[in-house]
Amino acid sequence: MKDVRTALKGYFSLNGYLIPQHEAEQIIREGVSFRGTNILILVFAILIASLGLNTNSTAVIIGAMLISPLMGPIIGLGLGVGIEDFDLLKRSFRNLSVAAAFSVLASTMYFLISPVSEGHSELLARTSPTIYDVLIGFFGGAAGIFAIGSKSKGNVIPGVAIATALMPPLCTVGYGLATWQMSYFFGALYLFLINSIYIGLATFIGVKLMHFSRMETAVPERARKMRRLVYSVAILTMLPSVYLTYNMLRQERFEMNASRFVSDEFRFPSTQVLSHTASMAHGERLVNVTLIGKVLPQDSLELALSSRLHFYGLQGAKLNIIQGDVAGRASGQDLAGHSVKEIYEMAQNSLVQKQEVIDSLRQIIDMHRDNDSISARLAPELKVVFPQVSEIAVTKAVFGNISDGGLDTANIALVQFSRPMPAATQAELARYLQARLRVKQVRIVQVK
Repeated sequence: MKDVRTALKGYFSLNGYLIPQHEAEQIIREGVSFRGTNILILVFAILIASLGLNTNSTAVIIGAMLISPLMGPIIGLGLGVGIEDFDLLKRSFRNLSVAAAFSVLASTMYFLISPVSEGHSELLARTSPTIYDVLIGFFGGAAGIFAIGSKSKGNVIPGVAIATALMPPLCTVGYGLATWQMSYFFGALYLFLINSIYIGLATFIGVKLMHFSRMETAVPERARKMRRLVYSVAILTMLPSVYLTYNMLRQERFEMNASRFVSDEFRFPSTQVLSHTASMAHGERLVNVTLIGKVLPQDSLELALSSRLHFYGLQGAKLNIIQGDVAGRASGQDLAGHSVKEIYEMAQNSLVQKQEVIDSLRQIIDMHRDNDSISARLAPELKVVFPQVSEIAVTKAVFGNISDGGLDTANIALVQFSRPMPAATQAELARYLQARLRVKQVRIVQVK
């Protein structure tokens, strides 16, 4: 066991791999300054990154991150706290603030004049920081400070610049100001603060691990207060990202469970799932499923499948099944991802369903119209065959059986007689009406 510890200690030992402290400090101090060419390079890098975000080009954004000199003052902050050089700390903070202000101003001006104002995925990715961004900033900063202090630097610094992504959040802050979308502004600003603070924190810890000496003029009490402030700011900065990560994981789990539910439960011989979405907003969870093919009974389908939601961890979620009527039920449904053929088929299903309803209503209207006019058609014949009939109305009625609740439809003839009609003649009238109306039975009801 002792040999293993010795071997591991040998692997992680920094002896002989680090440059002298004054050389590392000189490299960092030179990168802190933002004047002359540095500030121009920063502005150009911001404009390139803004172009990349505007056109949704990942390659252009990466190029801008490699050009940007924004990492210098952030590492200077960590070094200033680590070696208790408060002049360096103040200079780094001032230069970082100026650099951030110039960056936001340049990106805001660009997005104000840019004809493209739509937020693409590269912009949206900078508006919802999570705990993973905290870890990326911290480990990126750690790699950066050890690369600066190492004799063999390699390509670490460019990689750190790409991984920690300081430029795109500032561009997104400018986009949020230019388009007055405060969710973009605050989300991207928070991401920039996370990257800056945790790169600085990693630098501070790295300086301590590399045993950099403190300034001779350092005041121990002041240094302790500064360290407490650094740790407090780091913890407070991390807390919102923990909450955002929790919400992100909830959403991902909800979407995964919804996909499993749709895959397992929506299996029909003549109907297929066209698309499905799962969303969580304002405390409400909604699963939208769009079906294509044979139209299924809507109410019974939703009732049966809603009872299965809790088996997939979707209890409390609302199930909304969309089929047939694209214009009505799918109002607000995003069809942008569907092909023209799919949308056409959905529209055809909608038209077939509507045509069935129209035909059914037409039959009902024709039946009522026929009942309304049949009395007028029978009147001339009744005057000759049954002169006792003074008025007649023919209609249909539904009778309910009180004992068993059964229903029966009957044809009713409401007849008013000018003089009494014998029962045999009434029976003959009933047979006449059955033949004339082409029905099996007619009930005659005398009205006075």
